[in-house]
Amino acid sequence: MLKVTQTLTSGDFDTLTAPLRRELVAHCYRMLGSLQDAEDQVQETYLRAWRAFDGFEGRSSVRTWMYQIATRTCLTALQQRARRPMPTGLGTPSSDPADEITAQHEVPWLEPLPDAMIAGPGSDPAAVATAREGVRLAFVAALQHLSPRQRAVLVLRDVLQWRAAEVADAIGASTAAVNSLLQRARAQLDAVGPSVDDPLSAPDSPEARDQLARYISAFEDYDIERLVDMFTAEAVWEMPPFVGWYQGGPAIVELIHQKCPADAAGDMRLLPVTANGQPAAAMYMRLPETDGRHVPFQLHVLDVSPSGVSHVVAFLDTSLFAKFGLPEAL
Repeated sequence: MLKVTQTLTSGDFDTLTAPLRRELVAHCYRMLGSLQDAEDQVQETYLRAWRAFDGFEGRSSVRTWMYQIATRTCLTALQQRARRPMPTGLGTPSSDPADEITAQHEVPWLEPLPDAMIAGPGSDPAAVATAREGVRLAFVAALQHLSPRQRAVLVLRDVLQWRAAEVADAIGASTAAVNSLLQRARAQLDAVGPSVDDPLSAPDSPEARDQLARYISAFEDYDIERLVDMFTAEAVWEMPPFVGWYQGGPAIVELIHQKCPADAAGDMRLLPVTANGQPAAAMYMRLPETDGRHVPFQLHVLDVSPSGVSHVVAFLDTSLFAKFGLPEAL
């Protein structure tokens, strides 16, 4: 904890707070469901912290103080924002792959988070594993069903392991109110959250790497039928901004055959990446108007477990490629 028996300088501020930026982005992402929104609120957090730094008295660690400011900043931002859903969170039944697909570009869809924003090079492996669990795509999607204050309390208590009194200070509530909010948040999360019956594989595990390699190979070879055996029986495919979602390997494969613009092997190229602590793949498509180049098309984020691929979110927002440091074309 900082001892404030000395005059604080701008150099002190930079030294103490700069190492926290990456984890604060992940924290704000959990709250907001958007990397762009998270980066904006982290910028606001640093501005507020800089203005208040002269009055920092060291009653808590700088890390705790910065998280308090970030949480309050996100709560303020959420007053003006709708929740960011996934197609599966809209309350509609699974779709028929033969039906027309409908996009809703006006919906502020949930976005993926590059793994580079979770932890930097040389980070403690145990800390990285914990951070990844806290940004799993299904978990962040489930958080969107909670009120902003419930979201803040659950993240601070269950992800960051803060004491109830610390959370109360952060959100300006009583400890009793925090405990009540946490109880309701946990109950609601249990109703909408992901199942833990089949644990997901870490993206750097040999199992996940093998499954991702086979997934990529099937698309690049345009052998889509090979995917059927990779999907679990209840596997889900969704692709915002399209509102439909599809369940089961046969339905997913039919959807790809019906709607994918690829015609043959070589039309698609995929680069392995990681997002939200999960294996992912950036898909590039060769189209008639691209003069033989493969251009950004979709970013796939996979749930991979010992029994297979259980969920794919294929994001069609090609602006995500730059955020992942991916090339403009192949």
